[in-house]
Amino acid sequence: MRKRLGSLLGGAVGAALALGLATPSQAVDIEYWQYAFTARIDAIDKLIEQFEAANPDINVIHTNFPYAEYRTKVAAAIPAGEGPDVVQLYYGWLDAYRDAQLVVPLPADAFPDAAIKSDFFPMVQAMNVGGDYYGLPTAVRSLALFWNKKLFAEAGVDGPPETLDELVETAKKLTKRDSGGNLLQVGITIAPAGQDHHWWREVLTRQFGGQPYSADGRTVTYNSEAGIKAIEFYANLITEHKVSEIGFLTDGQTAFKAGKAGMTFDGSFRLGAFNKQRGLEYGITELPAHDGRRFNFSSYWVNGITSKAQGEKREAAAKFLAFITQPDAMQLWLDTVGELPARPEVALVPANENNPQFGPFIKGLAYANATHFVDESAQRQLVIDMLDNITLKGMSAADAVAIAAEEEQKLLDKYYGS
Repeated sequence: MRKRLGSLLGGAVGAALALGLATPSQAVDIEYWQYAFTARIDAIDKLIEQFEAANPDINVIHTNFPYAEYRTKVAAAIPAGEGPDVVQLYYGWLDAYRDAQLVVPLPADAFPDAAIKSDFFPMVQAMNVGGDYYGLPTAVRSLALFWNKKLFAEAGVDGPPETLDELVETAKKLTKRDSGGNLLQVGITIAPAGQDHHWWREVLTRQFGGQPYSADGRTVTYNSEAGIKAIEFYANLITEHKVSEIGFLTDGQTAFKAGKAGMTFDGSFRLGAFNKQRGLEYGITELPAHDGRRFNFSSYWVNGITSKAQGEKREAAAKFLAFITQPDAMQLWLDTVGELPARPEVALVPANENNPQFGPFIKGLAYANATHFVDESAQRQLVIDMLDNITLKGMSAADAVAIAAEEEQKLLDKYYGS
């Protein structure tokens, strides 16, 4: 938790009053909440310092919680008139936050529709409900393929795969087992609880010729030949090609950081952790194509104004939200956190597009799709269960997809029906 309160003593107070400046008793205090992630904490603290310097009449109190506790604390605090005035939320939680009246529409005079449409990537339109915007991101995310340069060199592989077929062959060369057949090193990580459920849903399903949902997001459409082929390809990395297993060294990022995984799919937000890992030499490339098709998944966290913020606090909250979504803030966020600017004018400059780390993610934004989740946790679990049904229970891919699609359709029907 971070809190900074300025103090003026003696003659300094009189001087401030004479100049019409705010004193500590006059200043408006607002709270900003986000989940605990070291790079994000550093970034927002830098932005708060800049904002308060430019707005001495506003104090921003920064609080963060472990991810596992975050949603619960937000849901409990705001209805009680406590907690954040500006809150960071995952875009997939928007409907739940709106339904619970935790967030309110952004003031249209400060955040006009025409400016948002012209200045932000199109995916931000998911925040527009009935003509009102309920949040704006400082940064957006896409996926890329991380590859271990040392392991590639040891295996005699020149560079990362460009297609799904090459992905399989490369993973085979990178996989190592002991005499008992136990995995010592995986060619590629399998992490459906991480970013892989997005890779299957928005990338593989589309690469095999289908789409995961109808255009309005209300109907599951992956119960198709394309969806079946997509999950078969994913499951075969375990069952047929034997280049990985679920939960190897706990999770994908742990295995890759330990130098025990040749490749992993992850987001730009992982750069900070990987860059700090001593001895880890890695490269980043765009997601492998299939039959000439390239797709990607995009997601983002937005900053919204809560129903707790009233009067002068709501005005201060709007001013702070505008500050942390302006171009300079996005560049700072990119440099500090590794997440991509939400404005094309910042992302699509040569220095960022050609950056060996940021570039592949930025290129992926051009062909990325954002899933309109109604319950991201439950929808992710269905993909986890689908893979388990195939790899652990021996169920056919067609049956596993049918079960997942039926259960997910129930989630969609329940939400949109209400």
